[in-house]
Amino acid sequence: MEQTLVLNATYEPLRIVSWQKAITMLFQGKVEVIAVYDREIRGVTVRVKLPSVLRLLRHVRMKRPFADVPFSRANVYARDDHRCQYCGRKLPPSQLTFDHVIPVARGGHKGWDNIVTCCIPCNRKKGDHTPEEIGLALLRKPRRPESLPSLTLSLGLHRAPESWRDYLFWDIHLDRG
Repeated sequence: MEQTLVLNATYEPLRIVSWQKAITMLFQGKVEVIAVYDREIRGVTVRVKLPSVLRLLRHVRMKRPFADVPFSRANVYARDDHRCQYCGRKLPPSQLTFDHVIPVARGGHKGWDNIVTCCIPCNRKKGDHTPEEIGLALLRKPRRPESLPSLTLSLGLHRAPESWRDYLFWDIHLDRG
């Protein structure tokens, strides 16, 4: 069944909730209805159109975006733009790997400031050496990203309800399929 987009008091998208959670928030007086679906739910004494978009009545302070960027292979690849940080080639994830700039055997650690995206040939060439020892130079120094590389909606862009589109910030052309 339908899901509901929840907006902050400032109309920024916060999250997607089930229609049941949306109805609960509505009856608790925490939200106002911005848009509805054609469907309605009925109780013994009440009929309510299913909310499509809700706005919180009180502002929720958001954490700084970079504070929660989890360290993961996908996020390292996204930070480095799927580009080997030694030779500069842009490759699909299946042809990329992690590289410890300072090898673990030499005291290197697994973290944002010591891991880079690397193609398999450069990784083999570098082996258990530092980049300088083997004549490689980093395209850029690794660091924690300032924000999440991207936001993915698992429902797919072409299936996002029409009523949500004014509140989501798209930077691509939407399919009507």
